Amino acid sequence: MLAIKSPQTYYHKSGIRSQVGEYIAPLSRHIAIITSPQAWKAVNPELEASLKAHSVNYSVSFLAGECTEQAIDEHGARVKEQGASLVLGIGGGRVLDTAKGVGNLLEGVAIVTFPTVAATCAAWSPITIIYNAAGGHERSQPLTKMPVLVLVDSEVIARSDVRFLKAGIVDALAKWYEFRPYQQKNRDSLALNLKVQAARFAVDTFIEFGQQAVEDNQLERVTPALVKVIDANIAVAGMANSMRDDFPAPGVAHALHNRMTHQPELHDWLHGEKVGYGLLLQSILENDGGEPDAGLFALLKQFDAPLQLPLLTGDRSETLQKMAQEVKFSAQNAARLPFTLSAATILQALQATENAF
Repeated sequence: MLAIKSPQTYYHKSGIRSQVGEYIAPLSRHIAIITSPQAWKAVNPELEASLKAHSVNYSVSFLAGECTEQAIDEHGARVKEQGASLVLGIGGGRVLDTAKGVGNLLEGVAIVTFPTVAATCAAWSPITIIYNAAGGHERSQPLTKMPVLVLVDSEVIARSDVRFLKAGIVDALAKWYEFRPYQQKNRDSLALNLKVQAARFAVDTFIEFGQQAVEDNQLERVTPALVKVIDANIAVAGMANSMRDDFPAPGVAHALHNRMTHQPELHDWLHGEKVGYGLLLQSILENDGGEPDAGLFALLKQFDAPLQLPLLTGDRSETLQKMAQEVKFSAQNAARLPFTLSAATILQALQATENAF
C-alpha cells in the first residue's frame, strides 16, 4: 500500500501576495484568516488589496501562543460562527498547523497555507503538530484533509530573518538522515524508498545552493539559489513526509526534538535547531557513541545548528538522564533501526556532546 497525501497545488512566485485574491476567489468569497501580527504585516498591504479587488470577504484572527487543542477549537468555533468556507493560514509553523487543524476539523471548509518563513515544511506536511500551552510537544495529528493551495512568496521569505531559513534547511536535512537507516532492514518499501529519494534531493540542493541562499537571504534578495532552497525546505521535505505505507519510519531526530520542547531552557530554539541537535545525537547513536558523521557535522555547523545544550536548571547530570528517559519512541519502531535506541544510549549521546564540540 502506498498513500501520498499532498496539497492539490503548490504555487511559488515572488510577489504572489498581490495575487492571492485571484487564487482564492474561485474557491470561496467568504474566508477566515489565521495569522500572527508579524506575518500579517509581512504580506500587506498587497494581500488585503488583492482580496478586496476580487470581492473576497475576510476576517482576521491572530494566534496567541502555541498550536494547542484549545487554539484549534477556539479558532474553529470562530470560523464556524462566521460561516466561512475557507481558512487561510498566513505565517510560520504554529499558525499554519493551527489553520490546518481548523480546516481539518470543519466539514465544508477548505484550507490554504501561505508560509511567511521557510523554517519548516508545515505549509505542505500532512500532519498538524499539537503542543501544550507551554510549548511542549503533545502529539502529531494526521490530516484527513490537505490544503487545496500552498502559496509561497519568495520576496516575503527573503525579507525574513535568515535564522528561519537556516533552521528550515536543517529540518529538511533531517529527512534523509532519519529515513535512510530504515532501508537497511527494509529495502522493499516503495514509500520508504521514495521518501529517501526525495529527501536526498533536498540534501543535494543544500550542498550546492544552501550557502548562496543564506547569503542572498541576508541581503533580502530573491535569486535562483534562494528559490531552490525555499522549495527544498517546504515542498521537497513536505513531499518526503507525504509518502506513507504500512511500514512506519518515525524520525529519531524529531523524537528527540519532541522531548526537547519540554525543556524550558530550549524554548528559544527554533524547531529546526532542536531537530539539528537531535540529528547530532542520532549520528552519535549510529556510531555506537563515537564521532558523528563528518558530512552531517559539517552541514550542521554550516547552518548554525546548536551542537551543545545550554546551561540547564538544577543538577545537569540528573536533567540529562531525565531527558534521555523521557524520549518517546516505541520499541517496535526502534527494532526497525540498525542501531540501538534506548534511554542508556541516548544518555551516552547527550554526554558525548558535553565537551566534544
